Parts: sequence; structure tokens; C-alpha cells
Amino acid sequence: MPPRQSSLRKFASSRLAAEFVRYFFAGLVALGVDFTLYVALTELAGWHYLVSASVGFCAGLGTIYALSILWIFRARRVARKSHEFALFAVIGVLGLGLTNVVLYSLTELLGLDYRVSKLFAAALIFIFNFGCRKYYLFRAGPPDPTAR
Repeated sequence: MPPRQSSLRKFASSRLAAEFVRYFFAGLVALGVDFTLYVALTELAGWHYLVSASVGFCAGLGTIYALSILWIFRARRVARKSHEFALFAVIGVLGLGLTNVVLYSLTELLGLDYRVSKLFAAALIFIFNFGCRKYYLFRAGPPDPTAR
């Protein structure tokens, strides 16, 4: 078997791949919460789409955090739950900033519908969030010494 196929099979059977698949499905649930609020607040409450995006994103953040600690990731790097959530939220806020840049660019500058823009933004930010959360919060290794 060529080395590349062996590497792909090894990855496919790895814990990282399993976590990525679980994160993907949990991300769909969180996106459902986020997107529903996003559209409802924009259409029904008349809020500006960027404000609605922030509120929906925060609700999705809570959803993905709960699923991350209960179902997706097994390894934890930060012992204190309050510190873990704070770091999780900081990554989320960075993701929100990127989301709003993408939303504004696609909606205002390119003229896409705000809902379509949200789907593009969610796809882009998904990889950013998974990578950061996996690396900083949910990988095996020595725990954070300041977390006591």
C-alpha cells in the first residue's frame, strides 16, 4: 500500500477524525440554533443583520460548548471549567469577528442575501473554530499550570 493511502487510513481511524465528525454534526446543531435566531431577529424583530448575527452566534456558542464537553472531545487541557469556558468564548469572539467581516463583505460589498452570506461565513469559521478549540482546549498534553 502506498504511504499516502496508509496515512489516510490511519487518519480516518484516528480519534482526531472521530472528533472532527462529531464536531461537524454538533456544529450543524449549533448552526441551526444560530441561523434560526439570526433570521428570526432580522425578519421578525427588524434588527440589523449584524446585530442578529451576534446574538445568534452567542446562542450557537453555548450550544457547541455544551456538545464539545459532553460529546465531542475527550481530552481536556484546562482543569478549571471557568477558564476553559473563557478560552472557548475568546475563540468564539474571534470567530464572531471573522463572521461579521465575511457577512459584511458578502452582503454589503458583493450584494448577496444576508442568509446566503451567513452560510458561507459559517463554513469558513467552522474550520477556524475546530482547529483553535482542538489545539488550545481539547488535546492531550500537560494541563495548563495556571488552571489550579
